Amino acid sequence: MSAAREHRNGLLATTLAFVIWGLVPLYWRLLIEVPSLQIIAHRIVWSAVLLIGGLALARGWGWLRAVWETRRRFWLLGLASALISANWSLYIWAVNAGHVVETSLGYFINPLFSVVLGVAVLGERLRRLQWLAVALAALGVAWLTWQSGRPPWIALGLSVTFGLYGLIRKLVAVEAVTGLGVESLFMVAPAVAFVLWSEHGHGGGFASGWGWGNDLLLVFGGVVSAVPLIAFAYGVRRIPLSLVGLLQYIGPTLQLLVGVLVLHESFGFERRVGFALIWLGLLVFVGDAWRRTRRERRARALNAIDSERV
Repeated sequence: MSAAREHRNGLLATTLAFVIWGLVPLYWRLLIEVPSLQIIAHRIVWSAVLLIGGLALARGWGWLRAVWETRRRFWLLGLASALISANWSLYIWAVNAGHVVETSLGYFINPLFSVVLGVAVLGERLRRLQWLAVALAALGVAWLTWQSGRPPWIALGLSVTFGLYGLIRKLVAVEAVTGLGVESLFMVAPAVAFVLWSEHGHGGGFASGWGWGNDLLLVFGGVVSAVPLIAFAYGVRRIPLSLVGLLQYIGPTLQLLVGVLVLHESFGFERRVGFALIWLGLLVFVGDAWRRTRRERRARALNAIDSERV
């Protein structure tokens, strides 16, 4: 396959992932009659069936043995699994509790929180404009905290759990889909145990009380969860990371539009000011990254010309 076609397919796959993540609140709201914990458990079970089953059919079980040989890598993926489970749980509860706008805030904050993690954990150094971007985002969060009388716990929780998850996945040298499969193995046992316990008189209603429509939505929720993860894992390896950084704002932007225009959540002046400060920080961050990428590309082109002359 040509490089241009690889790039195009990667761009389409990555865009698809972020569009699904942006519109998925509408899907989970269809399950408003089902308790959030039940949705979360079924989401884990059915996405694990798809991911683990697909890997087993395509590759056998060698992918699991390869990860198990390095125990540190295996248990770090277990920690990643706990973090993404917490992220999913908080997200679904927040969506069905009417906090879609605040979930979008969490994913707007996340890229800048990841930058802070890079400095604190990986020893990365920030340029002045990057520090300005982080400061503007922090000011936006401080403003929202002052106006509402409490920190935006949902947004911060989503940002922290997903940011730490991304850090661990960066530290663990494992192929993307294989990592997702191992994470699913860690999540699926407690999720199945909870579903079975619930179905024995503890609030469960699958195939008995919620109706066949909700049952089908719960099963298909595994596809809704797994497909964007697979598409992202496929796409991110085929396009520049700088482009991924720009595309990632599709998701929270769509979430915000869904929350305000479709679900009619509040988005008054105080919230607009806080979001504006965070968006300004993101613009500074993206603009700096774009300028640096252009400069590096120009330098490589000049070096290539000089090499040809020699």
